[in-house]
Amino acid sequence: MKTNSLDFDAQALREKILDLAMRGKLVPQDPNDEPASVLLEKIKAEKAELIKEKKIKKTKPLPPITDDEKPFDIPDSWEWVRLGDAFEITSSKRVMKKEWRDTGIPFYRAREIVSIKENRPLKDPIFIDEKTYADKLKVSGKPEVNDILLTGVGTLGVPYIVPKDKKFYFKDGNIIWLKNFAQINASYISYYVQSPYMIKKINNGRGTTVATLTIVRSNNLLVPLPPLLEQSRIAAKIAQLFALLRKVETSTQQYAKLQTLLKSKVLDLAMRGKLVKQDPNDEPASVLLEKIKAEKQELIKEKKIKKTKPLPPITDDEKPFDIPDSWEWVRCQSVTTGNFKSITPDKIKIGENLIELADIESYSGKLINVEKITEKVGSNKYQYVKGDVLFAKLRPYLKKVVLAPNNGVCTTELLPIDGININNNFLYYVFTSDSFFNQIKKEMHGVNLPRVSPKKLSELIIPLPPLLEQNRIVANLNNVCAIIDKNI
Repeated sequence: MKTNSLDFDAQALREKILDLAMRGKLVPQDPNDEPASVLLEKIKAEKAELIKEKKIKKTKPLPPITDDEKPFDIPDSWEWVRLGDAFEITSSKRVMKKEWRDTGIPFYRAREIVSIKENRPLKDPIFIDEKTYADKLKVSGKPEVNDILLTGVGTLGVPYIVPKDKKFYFKDGNIIWLKNFAQINASYISYYVQSPYMIKKINNGRGTTVATLTIVRSNNLLVPLPPLLEQSRIAAKIAQLFALLRKVETSTQQYAKLQTLLKSKVLDLAMRGKLVKQDPNDEPASVLLEKIKAEKQELIKEKKIKKTKPLPPITDDEKPFDIPDSWEWVRCQSVTTGNFKSITPDKIKIGENLIELADIESYSGKLINVEKITEKVGSNKYQYVKGDVLFAKLRPYLKKVVLAPNNGVCTTELLPIDGININNNFLYYVFTSDSFFNQIKKEMHGVNLPRVSPKKLSELIIPLPPLLEQNRIVANLNNVCAIIDKNI
């Protein structure tokens, strides 16, 4: 089945799947399953036996769960339970920084758990030697298969299910250890702690942002506990649905890359004069350029724009490719006003349109959002008019370029660019082309926040076709891009 777009919110779908699963609505209940109440009695008996054998320590009973605490209804065969009643919750024996090594037994902090969960390589991994590892295990024991580790700092509650035959140790205070002595389905618990309710509870359990997930807080977290066999069915169904989502995501990414590649190729043809035929009856760009110069002089005379220093002639070495004889290579400053109208906060009116850097989608140039100013702003803005090209000078490699759909103001990280006697839509396409961004890359400065200065931008060269050909190119590009968006 063909669709016009594969855009979808994969994360929202994952959250919905998890939410349904934890409410008992993802798979049907089986009346033949041993209910969770029986499982709970077995867990209590197992825990009492382990305490008797001094394998785990006796702890104070956790408070009963009140009806007011239960966040949603669950099936009759399920039970609400505190995490500390289903697991033995503890942590590791402290490893001092002086005991860290460059090789040996892997030593995980919260950041390593997050990287493992996201299938990313570990950055600056840490190790401990065999002796230190053995000494720590004598005190704290070893995580067993299907035990669960939860990150307690940074991104809270990220789960890691301990695999078979994995030698590692972990940092106390960074990671919470759930000893799975009752062999509850570890995948089910892992999915549960990633559910929308649990993420919110872990991060905002006290009504404000919580910096850590402690053993005490972990013990008191509520878990909807299904029968053991149903836990397995839920975990299997989630894994199946998530695998399908990954396939769709991959297809979506491939789709987006193909769209971008095709548009890039078409745009490259347009910039070289190979997308539409040249018409010998068109007034050549050299004549257009003279008119632009005259118009610019008039604007300077009328004090509508400022006079700028002449730029050096364009050398053959600067020209990245050949263009038709009726075209001209020009510097941006030669064909634009360069008139960035700064407006102070006291002159910005409530109700004006405001476009910020984050309102423009990276690479696609789509305008995601235009806000109305509802209160006094605290910094200068640039004024723009409908049809200006808004070009992001901050991180320009993200290709945040858009045609202004209305009049308004924008943050000063966006430069409103207006052509003189040329088609601004053509300018927009020029500013999104690979050939233009290849120049930009050479002119960026700054490490953490690379940017291009307005001066450097004004010096970059662009191909200038006759005006009528500009119009034909824009019309053709609009049609081709619409077809690519619709049919791929």
